[in-house]
Amino acid sequence: MTALRVGAPLGPRTVESVSAGAMRDVAALLEDPNPIHLDGEAARALGLGDRPVNQGPVNFGYVLDLLLAIAPGARVRALRVRLLANVLAGDRVIAGGRIESIDEEADGHLRLGCAVWLDVEGRDRAVDGQAVVAVPTVPT
Repeated sequence: MTALRVGAPLGPRTVESVSAGAMRDVAALLEDPNPIHLDGEAARALGLGDRPVNQGPVNFGYVLDLLLAIAPGARVRALRVRLLANVLAGDRVIAGGRIESIDEEADGHLRLGCAVWLDVEGRDRAVDGQAVVAVPTVPT
């Protein structure tokens, strides 16, 4: 559980190796036939690297996992992110963030405004954004 104070860091939440097999599964689930998610040669032909490219929604999911770990009963109310760089099969990614504001809500929750990101170890920031998370004042 994260210390609930302005400036508190979130995470890190690490995925040791992004799975090419999971990319194939997600491509099937999303009915996404884009070959860059399935074949390193297709990615290379488009100048995107030499390994399959992870789907954007999966990268958002790493950030969502980070946010849901803030406290028991945490609920993500809003997430706005920008995709800045590709995440490739085999990459190690680290989701992180920071609590930027805390407000009390009438419904018994704290409303946390958070900066969030996903970094690819040794390369670029892949995702950058803002989130709003509601945390019960009495743990569930």
